[in-house]
Amino acid sequence: MRKPFVFINSAMSADGKISSIERKQIRISGKEDLMRVDELRALSDAIMVGVGTVLADDPGLRVKSRSLQEKRKERGLAGEPLRIVADSNARTPANAKVLGPGCMIAVSHSAPEDRLERLGSACEIIKCGTEVVDLPALMEELYERGIKRLMVEGGARLNWSLIELGLVDEIYVFIGGMIIGGERAPSLVDGSGFHSSFPRLSLQSFQRLDEGILLQWSCEYNRKVQQ
Repeated sequence: MRKPFVFINSAMSADGKISSIERKQIRISGKEDLMRVDELRALSDAIMVGVGTVLADDPGLRVKSRSLQEKRKERGLAGEPLRIVADSNARTPANAKVLGPGCMIAVSHSAPEDRLERLGSACEIIKCGTEVVDLPALMEELYERGIKRLMVEGGARLNWSLIELGLVDEIYVFIGGMIIGGERAPSLVDGSGFHSSFPRLSLQSFQRLDEGILLQWSCEYNRKVQQ
């Protein structure tokens, strides 16, 4: 299949949690890591999250640095990457920060029409999948639209789905110096879990940032996926 280069970027605690047991966003990254994330966004063609992240954190998914926006324009690009929400049942709130020009909501064909009408005036709607979003089909559609580099900012369920399907090429993880705890607190990857044939990662780099460490991994299992 033809797809964008897909990488996950996330911050987690020393015990592997990306948010609290209440699924509320916690500030894990420091100033240096937040600047790094902004640069990654600026270098991407699109940024994607799952609807769970939208409901829990209401992210804007925009490039914050004005200079990085201007550099994109100098390259003939829009000031902001495309913002994508994987939202099978169109649960994105009508006042979500992610909405507006440059936003796409990927839904399934079973998404209620009244919700689609409500969101349709604030973003582009794309249907792929019967009951849930067909992620491989979405990747092919994005590639055909010229999206060659896709940044994924969670959450744990979307991360799982993409990894399970072999769609992820690299993973960036900032590990912050804190403990969150909680058996039900989201980790980097949730889902049902692998029973065998565990995906292998190859460490590409590590770097101390703020009071934590940044790890960059490549997904070895993904080398067989055509790009």
